[in-house]
Amino acid sequence: MEFVHKLASKKIKVSSSDASGDQLRKKWEEVFAAHLTALEKRQIHLHNYKGANGYLWHLFSYEKRDCKKEEDADLAFDKQYKNTCLIFFQHSDEVLLVEEASDLKAKDLILAEGEYADLYIVDQEFKWTYIVTHERGWIGPFFCRR
Repeated sequence: MEFVHKLASKKIKVSSSDASGDQLRKKWEEVFAAHLTALEKRQIHLHNYKGANGYLWHLFSYEKRDCKKEEDADLAFDKQYKNTCLIFFQHSDEVLLVEEASDLKAKDLILAEGEYADLYIVDQEFKWTYIVTHERGWIGPFFCRR
């Protein structure tokens, strides 16, 4: 994956994680969207429903939780202390473990397209999250602390 090589060129250690994308998406929802009812989650299309794609980041685009948006999100992420992080995706079960991530910046996380276009990054304790959406330039990115 070109993305991994891009990070490695910055001396950021990236490897595959044993965790699954499904596990991390569920944990992310438990941590950041626990205050929503099942109906509210359906109303904001948090999950796939009746043929419509759902996205966890709808939590922020529908303003159901406070967060930093757009350039403010990028700045907050860039300033956030980062040691070990997990990167996962909306439409892939691949999970990346990122170590020595202090030099990781928002601009490093822009991916082209496809199953890797909606990217979520969290620290190991899920104290914060940064999301790059496939709608970049229109919706997102988002940054939120627990």
